[in-house]
Amino acid sequence: MRKWLPLIILASAQFIMVLDSSVMNVSISQIVEDLNTTVTGVQSAITMYTLVMAAFMLVGAKLGDILGRDRAFGLGLGVYGLGSLITALSPNLAVLLIGWSGIEGLGAVLVIPAIAALTAANYEGKERAFAYSMIGGAAGAAIAAGPLIGGYVTTTWSWRYVFIGEVVVVIVVLAVHRMMKRAPKPEHPPTLDYAGAALSAVAFGLIVFGILKSSTWGWIRPVAAPSINGHKITPLGFSVVPFLILGGLVMLGCFFAWEERRERLGRSTLLNRALLKIETLRAGLASLAAQQLIVMGTFFVLPVYLQVVLGFDAFETGKRLFPMSVSMLAAALAGPKVAARRGPRTVVQVGLGAMAIAALVLVGTIDVTLHGTAFALSLIFFGIGAGLLMSQLGNVIMSSAPADQTNEAGGLQGTAQNLGASLGTALIGSVLLLGLLNGFNTRIEQNPAVPSDVKTRISKATETGIPIITTDQAYKALRDAGLSSADATTVTDDYAGAQLDALKTSMLAVAFLAVLSFWFTRRLPGKREDAA
Repeated sequence: MRKWLPLIILASAQFIMVLDSSVMNVSISQIVEDLNTTVTGVQSAITMYTLVMAAFMLVGAKLGDILGRDRAFGLGLGVYGLGSLITALSPNLAVLLIGWSGIEGLGAVLVIPAIAALTAANYEGKERAFAYSMIGGAAGAAIAAGPLIGGYVTTTWSWRYVFIGEVVVVIVVLAVHRMMKRAPKPEHPPTLDYAGAALSAVAFGLIVFGILKSSTWGWIRPVAAPSINGHKITPLGFSVVPFLILGGLVMLGCFFAWEERRERLGRSTLLNRALLKIETLRAGLASLAAQQLIVMGTFFVLPVYLQVVLGFDAFETGKRLFPMSVSMLAAALAGPKVAARRGPRTVVQVGLGAMAIAALVLVGTIDVTLHGTAFALSLIFFGIGAGLLMSQLGNVIMSSAPADQTNEAGGLQGTAQNLGASLGTALIGSVLLLGLLNGFNTRIEQNPAVPSDVKTRISKATETGIPIITTDQAYKALRDAGLSSADATTVTDDYAGAQLDALKTSMLAVAFLAVLSFWFTRRLPGKREDAA
């Protein structure tokens, strides 16, 4: 038992790091009511949490080298616990933003790279591969079980108790984390490259913010453009999103040029660029980002289907998604044994294939009524695929890095995770929203039962986008807008049809991305000796 205590500690920390976002997504309605705010405000908090982690992950990894990984792990958990407590006691949205999006996010950037480094310090060989698969399984379980936990606690008590529970877990982990094997601290710890930290934070911040806002503001054509003093921001007539992403890429180029200069002068750098020259590490990072894109894209679509189309509450939604969590954990446990015989590349490719097939089955099962057996089987299959990937990629990334650079490799791993997650949510979200908008307008335009004046009003009303709401809410909104009962029913039917088509298109996009991700697996270790 003592041998696996470090794994239990690290997996528990990983679980609560990932749990927050999935809990928040199913608790939005109660948080809006409790804090007297809006859905947009809570979604902004979710966006800022991802933004903080992506922007400062490399800085958190370097601080782990400076402070020592054990100290960074403990300090990060303490900061995270403080943020959770503030979040649990939040009287309004502003305090929620400070506690959850800010303080918890900053704590996570210290903890996540340290988890990867401490796993490498405590285990070797097959035990290390197993430990990384369990860390990945814990993350997957948090993603899949988050809606169930959040839904149950929110429905039974309050969303605040989830964060109080996190505080308790943090206290327990802090009490026992000294029992782990200490990771060696460098004799001459590096100094923090402040200019590099600022450049990387701005670069990743702009890229992730642009990606996350794409579903609202539009990728190219402005949809619901942001405004200042009533003036819409549409540079050269386009959406602001590509300019944000382009600005982030320019800053990223400046960051690499700055790091190269400091390296040439023999000064401490924020990132050892030599790590990115390791083929297997690059392949692992790209595959990890692709995995997160696919998983988070799916977890954007499925709750919308279950809650908006089928009308399930948060707890029922969590129960329907639970088979995925079980199969994900089981596959994560089995992955290292398969990799020992076939190699990580084969395991990852089988996992991607399973997720692609599951997404295609989901396309066929999405309907106004739930096809329970087919839906559950597709989720189990998807969980197996995701679990197989999670069992391999962490080990591939960390084992590819030199022993004294595991903290930096952990920072790159955390950055890839957050970039993939934000891109998955934004990209699949955009497919869903744009598919709904275009499909709805096309149906209305081609429907002879809709009067021409109603067509004109709907076309004008949807110029700035269209919300994802239930058919009952759509009918009520149409009646409030002055439509007759017959016209409101006709338009609502078109909206419901467009909604189902958009959901199917989104899952088809997930399947396409899973197939496309095979390209990133080419440089993963493929032979048995490579796996060892």
